[in-house]
Amino acid sequence: MKTAEDVLNEKDRPIIATNPDTTIADAIKTMVVNNIGAIVVKKADKIVGIFTERDLLHHSAREGFDVKSLKLRDYMTEPLHFTNFDEPVYLLLDKMLGMRVRHLFVKKEEEILGILSIGDVMKACLNERTKELQSVSWEYYENWQWRKRRKK
Repeated sequence: MKTAEDVLNEKDRPIIATNPDTTIADAIKTMVVNNIGAIVVKKADKIVGIFTERDLLHHSAREGFDVKSLKLRDYMTEPLHFTNFDEPVYLLLDKMLGMRVRHLFVKKEEEILGILSIGDVMKACLNERTKELQSVSWEYYENWQWRKRRKK
């Protein structure tokens, strides 16, 4: 079964990051250009947070929320959620649903390998399920029939 590391390798996309002093407007522009739903926030090469579309939606309802002047450091999500590189995809999906998160950082020992979105994990789970179903022999079911009972 595929693991978190396998999904990252198939995804083959670098982490898109910015610093905590980036304005929300600039972060949104970067997210749009890269067609991503979240941007990683790094300070001195250390990941310190994540800013997502949901963060934008949640905070935009606040009075005085100005994307051009406000900085990510005050609106990013922290603490971060992690998973191990060898976790199977079904467990990843279970974790994300259970924790109600849409992004997991993948760690191998103390190194962060990348980030997975709920979409990445769902796609991998669906692909795994498709492979499982294709490996099943349906011959029994294709030839199975109801037998009429004889009247006595």
